[in-house]
Amino acid sequence: MSDRIAIVAGAGGALGSAVAGKLADAGYTVVGIDRDETRLAELPEAVHRVIGDPTDPAVPQAVIERIAAEIGAPDVLVNTVGAFTVGDASSATPAELQQMMDVNVGAALWLTQAVAPHMRERGAGSIVHVTARPAAEPTAGLAAYSLSKAALSHLVRVLDVELRQQGIRVNAVAPQLISTPKKRSFLPPEALAHAASPEAIADVIVFLAGNTAAPVSGAVLPAYGA
Repeated sequence: MSDRIAIVAGAGGALGSAVAGKLADAGYTVVGIDRDETRLAELPEAVHRVIGDPTDPAVPQAVIERIAAEIGAPDVLVNTVGAFTVGDASSATPAELQQMMDVNVGAALWLTQAVAPHMRERGAGSIVHVTARPAAEPTAGLAAYSLSKAALSHLVRVLDVELRQQGIRVNAVAPQLISTPKKRSFLPPEALAHAASPEAIADVIVFLAGNTAAPVSGAVLPAYGA
Protein backbone atom coordinates (compact mmCIF):
# COMPACT_ATOMS: atom_id res chain seq x y z
CA MET A 1 0.00 0.00 0.00
CA SER A 2 1.02 3.57 -0.64
CA ASP A 3 1.41 5.74 2.43
CA ARG A 4 -0.71 8.38 0.68
CA ILE A 5 -4.32 7.70 1.68
CA ALA A 6 -7.22 9.05 -0.37
CA ILE A 7 -10.85 8.70 0.69
CA VAL A 8 -13.59 8.92 -1.95
CA ALA A 9 -17.11 9.45 -0.63
CA GLY A 10 -19.86 8.40 -3.01
CA ALA A 11 -17.44 5.94 -4.60
CA GLY A 12 -20.23 3.71 -5.88
CA GLY A 13 -21.47 6.34 -8.32
CA ALA A 14 -20.19 6.89 -11.83
CA LEU A 15 -18.04 9.89 -10.90
CA GLY A 16 -16.89 8.46 -7.57
CA SER A 17 -15.84 5.20 -9.21
CA ALA A 18 -13.87 7.08 -11.89
CA VAL A 19 -12.14 9.19 -9.23
CA ALA A 20 -11.28 6.15 -7.12
CA GLY A 21 -9.74 4.38 -10.10
CA LYS A 22 -7.69 7.38 -11.18
CA LEU A 23 -6.41 8.06 -7.66
CA ALA A 24 -5.35 4.42 -7.40
CA ASP A 25 -3.57 4.74 -10.75
CA ALA A 26 -1.84 7.87 -9.41
CA GLY A 27 -0.35 5.84 -6.57
CA TYR A 28 -2.72 6.48 -3.69
CA THR A 29 -4.13 3.89 -1.35
CA VAL A 30 -7.82 4.53 -1.99
CA VAL A 31 -10.76 3.92 0.32
CA GLY A 32 -14.25 4.16 -1.17
CA ILE A 33 -17.25 5.02 0.99
CA ASP A 34 -20.81 4.47 -0.18
CA ARG A 35 -24.12 3.46 1.35
CA ASP A 36 -24.76 1.00 -1.51
CA GLU A 37 -22.88 -2.26 -0.90
CA THR A 38 -23.67 -3.56 -4.39
CA ARG A 39 -22.12 -0.58 -6.11
CA LEU A 40 -19.11 -0.65 -3.81
CA ALA A 41 -18.48 -4.25 -4.88
CA GLU A 42 -18.03 -3.06 -8.47
CA LEU A 43 -15.01 -0.91 -7.62
CA PRO A 44 -11.54 -2.08 -8.71
CA GLU A 45 -10.01 -4.68 -6.41
CA ALA A 46 -7.27 -2.27 -5.37
CA VAL A 47 -9.83 0.05 -3.75
CA HIS A 48 -10.74 -0.59 -0.11
CA ARG A 49 -14.48 -0.45 0.56
CA VAL A 50 -16.39 0.90 3.55
CA ILE A 51 -20.19 0.99 3.77
CA GLY A 52 -21.62 4.20 5.21
CA ASP A 53 -24.01 7.05 4.48
CA PRO A 54 -22.13 10.38 4.66
CA THR A 55 -25.42 12.31 4.69
CA ASP A 56 -26.13 10.96 8.17
CA PRO A 57 -24.39 13.33 10.61
CA ALA A 58 -23.63 10.41 12.93
CA VAL A 59 -21.77 8.35 10.32
CA PRO A 60 -18.72 10.18 8.87
CA GLN A 61 -16.82 10.60 12.13
CA ALA A 62 -17.02 6.89 12.96
CA VAL A 63 -16.18 5.82 9.40
CA ILE A 64 -13.15 8.12 9.11
CA GLU A 65 -11.84 7.03 12.51
CA ARG A 66 -12.13 3.41 11.42
CA ILE A 67 -10.25 4.10 8.19
CA ALA A 68 -7.53 6.01 10.03
CA ALA A 69 -7.07 3.16 12.50
CA GLU A 70 -7.14 0.29 10.01
CA ILE A 71 -5.56 1.80 6.88
CA GLY A 72 -4.09 5.18 7.69
CA ALA A 73 -4.94 8.82 8.24
CA PRO A 74 -6.30 10.53 5.11
CA ASP A 75 -4.15 12.81 2.98
CA VAL A 76 -6.98 13.44 0.52
CA LEU A 77 -10.76 13.54 0.72
CA VAL A 78 -12.84 13.64 -2.44
CA ASN A 79 -16.56 14.04 -1.86
CA THR A 80 -18.73 13.12 -4.85
CA VAL A 81 -21.93 12.59 -2.84
CA GLY A 82 -24.81 14.45 -4.44
CA ALA A 83 -28.51 14.49 -5.25
CA PHE A 84 -30.54 16.20 -7.97
CA THR A 85 -34.15 17.31 -8.25
CA VAL A 86 -36.09 19.29 -10.84
CA GLY A 87 -38.53 22.02 -9.86
CA ASP A 88 -38.95 25.78 -9.94
CA ALA A 89 -38.92 28.08 -6.94
CA SER A 90 -42.70 28.49 -6.82
CA SER A 91 -43.26 24.74 -6.48
CA ALA A 92 -40.32 23.77 -4.25
CA THR A 93 -41.39 21.87 -1.13
CA PRO A 94 -39.80 21.82 2.33
CA ALA A 95 -38.98 18.13 1.86
CA GLU A 96 -37.19 18.75 -1.45
CA LEU A 97 -35.14 21.62 -0.07
CA GLN A 98 -34.25 19.67 3.06
CA GLN A 99 -33.12 16.66 1.03
CA MET A 100 -30.95 18.77 -1.27
CA MET A 101 -29.33 20.53 1.68
CA ASP A 102 -28.79 17.30 3.64
CA VAL A 103 -27.16 15.51 0.71
CA ASN A 104 -25.35 18.27 -1.17
CA VAL A 105 -24.21 20.40 1.77
CA GLY A 106 -24.55 18.26 4.89
CA ALA A 107 -22.39 15.40 3.65
CA ALA A 108 -19.64 17.84 2.65
CA LEU A 109 -19.60 19.46 6.07
CA TRP A 110 -19.73 16.24 8.11
CA LEU A 111 -16.98 14.61 6.02
CA THR A 112 -14.76 17.68 6.27
CA GLN A 113 -15.23 17.83 10.03
CA ALA A 114 -14.21 14.17 10.25
CA VAL A 115 -11.02 14.35 8.15
CA ALA A 116 -9.75 17.79 9.17
CA PRO A 117 -8.26 16.77 12.55
CA HIS A 118 -6.13 14.08 10.89
CA MET A 119 -4.90 16.50 8.23
CA ARG A 120 -4.34 19.24 10.81
CA GLU A 121 -2.16 16.90 12.86
CA ARG A 122 0.28 16.45 9.99
CA GLY A 123 -0.10 20.01 8.73
CA ALA A 124 -1.23 19.02 5.25
CA GLY A 125 -4.24 17.73 3.39
CA SER A 126 -6.41 18.24 0.33
CA ILE A 127 -10.20 18.20 0.13
CA VAL A 128 -12.23 18.37 -3.08
CA HIS A 129 -16.03 18.68 -3.23
CA VAL A 130 -18.30 18.62 -6.29
CA THR A 131 -20.66 21.52 -6.87
CA ALA A 132 -22.31 22.52 -10.18
CA ARG A 133 -22.69 25.33 -12.70
CA PRO A 134 -26.19 26.30 -11.47
CA ALA A 135 -24.56 27.20 -8.14
CA ALA A 136 -23.02 30.25 -9.82
CA GLU A 137 -25.43 30.94 -12.67
CA PRO A 138 -29.20 31.13 -12.01
CA THR A 139 -30.96 28.30 -13.83
CA ALA A 140 -34.73 28.09 -14.18
CA GLY A 141 -36.38 24.91 -12.95
CA LEU A 142 -33.65 23.81 -10.54
CA ALA A 143 -34.40 25.93 -7.48
CA ALA A 144 -33.76 23.58 -4.54
CA TYR A 145 -30.82 21.93 -6.29
CA SER A 146 -29.22 25.26 -7.23
CA LEU A 147 -29.62 26.64 -3.71
CA SER A 148 -27.93 23.61 -2.19
CA LYS A 149 -25.03 23.68 -4.63
CA ALA A 150 -24.60 27.43 -4.11
CA ALA A 151 -24.41 26.77 -0.38
CA LEU A 152 -21.79 24.10 -1.04
CA SER A 153 -19.68 26.49 -3.14
CA HIS A 154 -19.79 29.04 -0.34
CA LEU A 155 -18.93 26.36 2.21
CA VAL A 156 -15.80 25.56 0.20
CA ARG A 157 -14.71 29.19 0.45
CA VAL A 158 -15.47 29.33 4.18
CA LEU A 159 -13.48 26.13 4.76
CA ASP A 160 -10.58 27.56 2.77
CA VAL A 161 -10.46 30.61 5.04
CA GLU A 162 -10.64 28.45 8.15
CA LEU A 163 -8.31 25.62 7.15
CA ARG A 164 -5.72 27.00 4.75
CA GLN A 165 -3.45 28.28 7.53
CA GLN A 166 -3.42 24.75 8.93
CA GLY A 167 -2.06 23.34 5.66
CA ILE A 168 -5.40 22.01 4.42
CA ARG A 169 -6.48 22.96 0.91
CA VAL A 170 -10.21 22.93 0.09
CA ASN A 171 -11.43 23.22 -3.50
CA ALA A 172 -14.37 22.23 -5.65
CA VAL A 173 -15.04 21.29 -9.24
CA ALA A 174 -18.24 22.59 -10.86
CA PRO A 175 -19.50 20.48 -13.78
CA GLN A 176 -22.50 21.51 -15.85
CA LEU A 177 -23.62 18.02 -16.83
CA ILE A 178 -21.91 14.66 -16.45
CA SER A 179 -22.81 11.85 -18.85
CA THR A 180 -23.68 9.03 -16.46
CA PRO A 181 -25.79 5.91 -17.10
CA LYS A 182 -28.57 7.39 -14.94
CA LYS A 183 -28.68 10.65 -16.89
CA ARG A 184 -28.49 8.84 -20.22
CA SER A 185 -31.56 6.83 -19.19
CA PHE A 186 -33.86 9.88 -19.20
CA LEU A 187 -32.14 12.75 -21.01
CA PRO A 188 -32.33 13.01 -24.82
CA PRO A 189 -29.08 12.76 -26.81
CA GLU A 190 -29.15 16.46 -27.68
CA ALA A 191 -29.14 17.37 -23.98
CA LEU A 192 -26.03 15.26 -23.49
CA ALA A 193 -24.20 16.50 -26.58
CA HIS A 194 -21.82 18.70 -24.56
CA ALA A 195 -21.82 16.71 -21.31
CA ALA A 196 -18.49 15.78 -19.78
CA SER A 197 -17.59 12.18 -19.09
CA PRO A 198 -17.06 11.03 -15.50
CA GLU A 199 -13.45 10.29 -16.42
CA ALA A 200 -12.85 13.84 -17.65
CA ILE A 201 -14.21 15.36 -14.43
CA ALA A 202 -12.23 12.80 -12.43
CA ASP A 203 -9.03 14.03 -14.09
CA VAL A 204 -9.76 17.57 -12.88
CA ILE A 205 -10.49 16.31 -9.36
CA VAL A 206 -7.29 14.28 -9.21
CA PHE A 207 -5.35 17.37 -10.30
CA LEU A 208 -6.93 19.50 -7.55
CA ALA A 209 -6.28 16.78 -4.99
CA GLY A 210 -2.61 16.37 -5.83
CA ASN A 211 0.58 18.27 -5.15
CA THR A 212 0.64 19.84 -8.61
CA ALA A 213 -2.25 22.04 -7.46
CA ALA A 214 -0.48 22.98 -4.20
CA PRO A 215 -0.96 26.77 -4.73
CA VAL A 216 -4.71 26.35 -5.31
CA SER A 217 -7.17 26.63 -2.43
CA GLY A 218 -10.66 28.07 -2.18
CA ALA A 219 -11.25 27.59 -5.90
CA VAL A 220 -14.50 26.49 -7.52
CA LEU A 221 -13.16 25.30 -10.84
CA PRO A 222 -15.60 25.36 -13.81
CA ALA A 223 -15.74 22.09 -15.74
CA TYR A 224 -18.60 22.80 -18.10
CA GLY A 225 -17.75 20.38 -20.92
CA ALA A 226 -17.13 20.99 -24.60
